[in-house]
Amino acid sequence: MKELLHPELMFRLNGRLWLEGPTDRMMGIGRLELLEKIHRLGSISKAAQEMQMSYKRAWDLVASMNQQAREPLVSTQAGGKRGGGAVVTEAGQQMMREFAALQDRFQAFLATETARML
Repeated sequence: MKELLHPELMFRLNGRLWLEGPTDRMMGIGRLELLEKIHRLGSISKAAQEMQMSYKRAWDLVASMNQQAREPLVSTQAGGKRGGGAVVTEAGQQMMREFAALQDRFQAFLATETARML
């Protein structure tokens, strides 16, 4: 491939990684970011706001992940005297760790293949 690319231009491989179920995407970098923000902020609403995403969109993503996972990734508590909130469960935290590690390996693969082709 080297001989096909202009030698004075900088090239790099790029790509996105996601895990798909039979009917919907289960996990991707955006969903990982949403889980991380929910974990940090304790709220789907606050996480959505920080991501400049509608609450409905964030709620739908959480519901989709929870439905596809063996155990819920996010647990919610309705509002009231103590207020509502959301907690990333142990299963959710494990998903975050494993997908982040998978993402790191994917980025390393892209870097290695970029170096090989140039």
